[in-house]
Amino acid sequence: MKFYLWLSIALLSITATAQECSYTLSGYIIDLHDNEVLEEATIIIVGSERSVTTDAQGKYVITDLCEDQYTLQVSHPACETQLVKVTVSGNTTRTINMEHHLESLGDVEIVAHAHKSKSRTATESVVDHNLLENNSAASLGDALKNLSGVTSLNTGNSVVKPVIQGLHSSRVVLITEGTRLQDQEWGVEHAPNIDVNAAGEVTVIKGAAGLQYGGDAIGGTIIIEPEQVPVKDTLFGRTIITGATNGRGGSLTTSLIKSYNNGWYGGINGTLKRFGDFEAPDYVLSNTALYERDLSVRIGVNKYRYGVEASYSIFDKESGILRSSHVGNAADLSVAINSQEPFVVEPFTYDINAPRQEVQHQIAKLKSFYRFDNFGKLSAQVDYQRNNRLEFDIRRDSDDLRPSIDLQLETIGGKIDFDYTADNTITAKVGISGRYQDHFPDPVTGVRRLIPDYQGYDFGIYALGSKDFGKWTIEAGARYDYNRINAEKFYITSLWEAREYDVNFAQFVVEEFENQIFVKPEFEYHNFSATAGASYEVNDATTVSLNYALASRSPNVSELFSDGLHQSAARLELGDLSFNQEVANKISLNFTRSTDTWSFTIAPFANFIEDFILIEPTGVQQTLRGSFPVWEYRQTQARLLGFDIDNNVQVTDRFEFSNQFSLVKGKDVTFDNALINVPSASTRNSVTYTMPSVNNLKLSLESNYVFRQNEFPDTNFDVFLPETNTTEIVDISTPPDAYHLLNFRSSIDFAINDKSNLNVGLMVNNLFDTSYREYLNRQRYFADDLGRNVLLQLKINY
Repeated sequence: MKFYLWLSIALLSITATAQECSYTLSGYIIDLHDNEVLEEATIIIVGSERSVTTDAQGKYVITDLCEDQYTLQVSHPACETQLVKVTVSGNTTRTINMEHHLESLGDVEIVAHAHKSKSRTATESVVDHNLLENNSAASLGDALKNLSGVTSLNTGNSVVKPVIQGLHSSRVVLITEGTRLQDQEWGVEHAPNIDVNAAGEVTVIKGAAGLQYGGDAIGGTIIIEPEQVPVKDTLFGRTIITGATNGRGGSLTTSLIKSYNNGWYGGINGTLKRFGDFEAPDYVLSNTALYERDLSVRIGVNKYRYGVEASYSIFDKESGILRSSHVGNAADLSVAINSQEPFVVEPFTYDINAPRQEVQHQIAKLKSFYRFDNFGKLSAQVDYQRNNRLEFDIRRDSDDLRPSIDLQLETIGGKIDFDYTADNTITAKVGISGRYQDHFPDPVTGVRRLIPDYQGYDFGIYALGSKDFGKWTIEAGARYDYNRINAEKFYITSLWEAREYDVNFAQFVVEEFENQIFVKPEFEYHNFSATAGASYEVNDATTVSLNYALASRSPNVSELFSDGLHQSAARLELGDLSFNQEVANKISLNFTRSTDTWSFTIAPFANFIEDFILIEPTGVQQTLRGSFPVWEYRQTQARLLGFDIDNNVQVTDRFEFSNQFSLVKGKDVTFDNALINVPSASTRNSVTYTMPSVNNLKLSLESNYVFRQNEFPDTNFDVFLPETNTTEIVDISTPPDAYHLLNFRSSIDFAINDKSNLNVGLMVNNLFDTSYREYLNRQRYFADDLGRNVLLQLKINY
């Protein structure tokens, strides 16, 4: 009997032991920086021979474990191997984050971080680091024009505003290193105050799907991210020198980043640009020189658990405005616009005279994050921006050096975001943001202020997320924004009464003078935005996605309050206090097919905008400062339809062909007419030949064809010429002819030493020196666009 008793106890003990070693440890191996999964990571249980590898979804599973503490050795190509202690108590889930190094300094290859999609279903495009470097001497807008569906609204060559699928200015939100840029973007000649050389990667979301960045991005969102810093002891940087024949100048930019194994790092980037007058094929574009100085610094610590970064940047640019775009009377205006050549052509110079603009933008920022294991990441940020804008007109008194417009905008902002990361099949993010603005137009200019004093208050809250269901991905989000504007402004009594403000806005009146009325307008807006979409993976090569976005945008201060001469735009502008919010409903489809030798994307869209605000010419008016066109804002119902195509074929190992085509049609539905300033259809084609054995030599020929814009509103007006006592039509509506440009690109690498290399690039824009005028260049009325430009670029990585 005792024998059977002991046998039973032994069997029960063995059974119990077996049960205790039947547990499973599973989870995901995730990139520390961008939350991307890491495929083929190896997990070894230290002290045993057992190992597993993550699958395509970054998931690992280890079975038959006991209740105990284990040490895991986790490794992945290009990552530092790490040891992780895990306590198994029942079936256990543990997500492991790794530092995925993206800079391989051993062979002097510095690569921008792997791109992480900002939206799972919206249409987005990326400007990579190499393309940004090729445009080192140009502007952000010039670099973005290489993307399908992105064009630019220009004031000459130096002021370039991005246009996304037909929309620009306040409808395009620009995020630089997590901070929403506040730079008085409402003017057509107010370009983004961004140094393109400080960017590691630029992502463009076409449409309002990026709710975490703002609900008013009816046109889209531009997201600028810096180069990532590895958590390792290293020092690296680059210097780029570019010389150009057109403008007879160039640029110099240099950056240096130092990081340590303990997570501390610091970086600095500086840029200097200097160009003289640019030239059309047949003449000098007088007073178009520019001078730009930029600096950015950052210092911080990046641990797995937490991180903190402080940064400061300054953008300082002075640029001339084509002298021929500013005239003195109606007769000169008529001659200038109808002439085939500028009426002022002077010898080349580096001088920057009136009319000109000076812009300085400063950003100071402190941001941090804290990571909760198997739950998520909490991020917080505060920032301060100061944007000062000076516009110098041609004054009657040549000794008066005061600017005609002196605008200063100060912005204090803050935000808190939380990313849920516990489940790799789910992305979820919530956040709140707040912003205070103070705008001060200095009255010492002696000129009637175009934009009044105002204070702005903004608050936003959002939630968005996506869920993977095998081949399907579903995405949705919502956002609420509150905007308030408190302004102080003087109105001429006749204008106040002519627009019936005395009836509709009598509550704003503070005091009446002989011919002016002092008012304090106060406006509040409640904006709701949302997005929903789905993506389906047909197979490994083909994906289809559909996205719907609802966006609401409050009218900006220029649209509400403009009342006078905008100097650098060379026109009188009139806003309207009665404007409502814009509300846009956009549907976009994206079809992508990508194989080893061919990638193809087509992205049609339809955007329906209620109470769309536009500005268009209505006549001409003589002022003390000269004769200027009058442009008035108004609201209408608008519709924009179009599509973008990207096509890339790897013909052979050395030959690559790429094609882009973009089309957008804008219509004023209320008046059954075309919208003003809608980009022309365009196609860009290039062929690239690469010879890796010859120092990685690359040769590329690019063809850029821009069609004539055949759909446009008739906004011509008559001017009276007192000298001849006649009336003449000034044609500012008819678009210029189509044009075709050829561009050449080449580059070759040379090793300097074991840790540095030199890349030499030769580029020629407008190879055949073609004369042309671009429909969206505001100075097309007065002069041709740029002629041939030969650029030599030296890039040193170290």
